[in-house]
Amino acid sequence: MTRVLFIASEVFPLIKTGGLADVAAALPAALHKRGVDIRLLLPGYPSALENAGSLKEVMQFNDPLGCGQTRLLETNLPGSGVKTWLIDCPQIFSRNGGAYQDPDGQDWHDNHLRFGLLSYIATLLVSEHGQKWSPDIVHANDWHAGLAPALVSVAKNPRPATIFTIHNLAYQGIFAPEVADHLDLPADIASSMEFYGRLSFLKAGIKWADAVTTVSPNYAQEILSSENGCGLDGLLRERAPVLHGIMNGVDYGIWNPETDTYLTHNYGPGQLSFKSACKTALQNEVGLDHDEAAPLVGFMSRIVHQKMPDIVLEALPSLIETGKQFVLVGDGERQYEDGFRAMQERYPGRVAVRIGYREDMAHRLLAGVDVLLHPARFEPCGLVPLYAMRYGTVPVGCRNGGMVDSIIEGSPAALRNGTATGFFLETETAQGLRDCMDRVFDLYRKPLLWRKLQVHIMQRDHSWAAAAKAYDGLYRSLANPSNDLEAPLLSKLSA
Repeated sequence: MTRVLFIASEVFPLIKTGGLADVAAALPAALHKRGVDIRLLLPGYPSALENAGSLKEVMQFNDPLGCGQTRLLETNLPGSGVKTWLIDCPQIFSRNGGAYQDPDGQDWHDNHLRFGLLSYIATLLVSEHGQKWSPDIVHANDWHAGLAPALVSVAKNPRPATIFTIHNLAYQGIFAPEVADHLDLPADIASSMEFYGRLSFLKAGIKWADAVTTVSPNYAQEILSSENGCGLDGLLRERAPVLHGIMNGVDYGIWNPETDTYLTHNYGPGQLSFKSACKTALQNEVGLDHDEAAPLVGFMSRIVHQKMPDIVLEALPSLIETGKQFVLVGDGERQYEDGFRAMQERYPGRVAVRIGYREDMAHRLLAGVDVLLHPARFEPCGLVPLYAMRYGTVPVGCRNGGMVDSIIEGSPAALRNGTATGFFLETETAQGLRDCMDRVFDLYRKPLLWRKLQVHIMQRDHSWAAAAKAYDGLYRSLANPSNDLEAPLLSKLSA
């Protein structure tokens, strides 16, 4: 049985700001079902401690990195039973605000220390003498845990193998060079993290891990180019022999309209009349006009440049003025939030904007809208469109990243043979968005074909089983290299 320490900065339902939390809950749960002995490690934010239920202390650390008294608290993750360890360090985690930002939306000034501690504690768990449990694999996720592969490499010999997963290459955890002294980093680790005069936690993970993964096969290919490599494409090409693209999945125990407790009406592929009832309920909830015939478009994402809110705002008036409705749930950059609020004021009853992420609202949006608008200038995976499919909501995105791995364009041929799963913008412009939506709504006006598409996307299997099998195989090949298990480059693992 392979023993895995899985490190992440957020895990649903303890703490969630985005898709990483869903992945960090669902993938370990799927691996646990396959017999992997997996333990989660994450920071003990106040909300995480509050949501964890029963906790017991399993270890104490005396002032690690000068952060004060620190404890390791153990619980079982609700819903899966996966053993979970939270780092209780009040000096750096017990604060009002979010996981990464203060109440004013600014990054915490000591994020280097907060997430440096996450990797440092992981290293102590690997090297601590007398531990009854020690991992064969340390699996670190995103920049927050980027130091772990580096620190583990110098912590113990023999040491566990390390994997680093890139969820979004654009977020790199970049800090001033003096943080190397604050974190007491060995010189070779600090020098390997240099990024245009600063230090990148993400670069450390990519550089030092025994294997690197991304969250879709196509994204793994894209980041090898200078266009999409975010300044790290040279290093990524160097590491290409150990780079794998493994598609994320969906936890259908949570994202399933047949059992979803957040919905006013549950439904499946054979009960789509109840999806119409969810649409009416959503219109009532957010203050839209009750209009069964109006196509309802949803936008649920971080409202940041990556997600093309500028393009959506430019195209939105033409959609509304031709009879569509629009609802947004999310938050992000203030200028875009204000732009959508202005649209709500301009089109009362036709545009609804809810700033701030709420889990219950996210489920009701996916059930109630007809179309999910999910454009992005780059998209590592695209979990929300996968969720949308299960709810019979047709996704619209750009032809990049994981969207290429999950969406089959609704061409006339694909619609006829029943393989279509959504629509792509042909150009990343407002006109490209308008043209794409014209194709979508042309199909919407053909109820039998639209219903056929809905049923098809609801029945597709995007569960975590395939990803868990791929990761299990990768774990085994790293933990037992003499077995010579096949671990081919990039996308074969996710096939």
